Amino acid sequence: MSIVIRPAKTSDIKKIREIVSNFIEERRLLAKETVTLYETVQEFSVAEVDGEVVGCGALHVLWEDLAEVRTVAVKKDYHGKGIGHLILENIIDRAKVVGVKRIFCLTFETKFFGSHGFNEIQGTPVEPDVYTQLLRSYDDGIAEFLELESVKPNTLGNTRMLKIL
Repeated sequence: MSIVIRPAKTSDIKKIREIVSNFIEERRLLAKETVTLYETVQEFSVAEVDGEVVGCGALHVLWEDLAEVRTVAVKKDYHGKGIGHLILENIIDRAKVVGVKRIFCLTFETKFFGSHGFNEIQGTPVEPDVYTQLLRSYDDGIAEFLELESVKPNTLGNTRMLKIL
């Protein structure tokens, strides 16, 4: 089995949608409109096995030193083969390249992210002036990071985790 992790292309979005749909139905990933996937295609990496896209994950920059890991998912037939780990390592490497010093995630998969050095956090680990700037964003991920009441019904049971690079 040959696994390749590469930047996503617009032609991958339909497959990404297919992979994440099951996890959305199970309420393990937050739903994203297809148009949002296209708008953020440059944030995504995909995993290919023998030319087939079987997994994905995204890096979304929130601030100068902070980014979020988003939409890490692997087709169920390929669970347990290390593909999710390769995707997350790729995202961590990309975060370092763009100059991010901390990576945040909101997840049910605490063991998985913990194995990559993520730790549970409480509160919002940014300075008050940055918090004020982040409040101006329309991005749901930033609202999740800030623990705003408007998104709490969508994130019940998720754990907030952070990795220092």
